[in-house]
Order: sequence, then C-alpha cells, then structure tokens
Amino acid sequence: MEQRVYHGPITPQDLVEALAGEFDHTGYRVQVLGDEDHRVIQIATAERAPSGGQTSLTVHAIEVEDGVLVRLGQQEWLGIAASIGVTALAALRNPFSLVGRLDDLAQDLTSIQLTERIWAAIERTASALGASHQLSETLRRLTCAYCGSSNPVGSPSCAACGAPLGSSQPITCGKCGFAFSPEANRCPQCGTPVPA
Repeated sequence: MEQRVYHGPITPQDLVEALAGEFDHTGYRVQVLGDEDHRVIQIATAERAPSGGQTSLTVHAIEVEDGVLVRLGQQEWLGIAASIGVTALAALRNPFSLVGRLDDLAQDLTSIQLTERIWAAIERTASALGASHQLSETLRRLTCAYCGSSNPVGSPSCAACGAPLGSSQPITCGKCGFAFSPEANRCPQCGTPVPA
C-alpha cells in the first residue's frame, strides 16, 4: 500500500471530484464511500466493458492537519491476466485472431497502468490547488520547548526567550510528503534518502 501526504489547500472531496472526472467516463466506474474527512474511492472497470479484463483499485483520501493523506491499495490483476491469457491462447491457435482481440489487448495495457494514472491525476489536482509534499506555512511553525512560543521553521533560536531551536526543525520527504526529524538519513515512510 503506497501513501503520500499533500500539505496545503486540498481536501478529500477535491480528490473525489478529480478522480471521478478522470475515470468515471473512460471505461471505468467510480464509487465513493465514507464521510467528508475520510473518503474511500473505488475505481473499477465498467461492469459491461466492451473489451479487456476486469480490474479495480481503492483510494483512501484522509484529511490530516492542513492537508490530505492519500493511500492506494493493491490493484486487482486477475481479470487482466485472464484476458491477456485468452489473447495469447487465441494467438497460438490462429495468429490472425490477434486482429479481433486488439481492443482487448489495448484495454488490458491501459488497465495495467491504472495505479500510475491515478497518481498522475492526484498530482495534477494537488498542484492545481497549490498543495505539495512540502510543509505548508500553517505547519511551518516550531513551538519552543522552554516558553511555548511559536517560531518560524528555520529559526535558530526562539524569538520570545532566545532558547535554541536547532534540533527540533522538521523536514518533509520530497517524494511522499511525510514529515520527520532531520536526524534521519532516510524517509521513515517510503525509504527515500534525505539529501545532504
């Protein structure tokens, strides 16, 4: 299960609308469950699709402080594999039968890329709304451990009492948006190395 965090002006409903607009009319059907701060979006091939095998994928859009956590489940591959198998067997029996199965093969290849297409739609939506994997200005504040005052991220010392803030500066992963301590050399969420 892959997940990413988008910080900024984005809501689970924004992702529901984007994914429904992208997939509800292109041989897939979209079903939305859950409440406004945790949407479950199920994307599956249409019930009576004219070509290709069946596949499905579930997307969780969960509201977090100043953003959205997006989790993608594992794509269902059995229907695609069966359709590709039928195409291969038909081609073994009669190579000219491939001409009649080109639509099935094209749809199967498109369905194999469903996960990448969903992430691309989510990235476009987040970018259009001004959300990113970087901490938003709302969260880019540090609380001084000594006096409790709020300070901008990057400040070496507290503006109110002068106490050092250096070791408590958070950073975010450029790939998945997960916030963590700068002492880590890899993102604890996705394992991406932290640049020096």
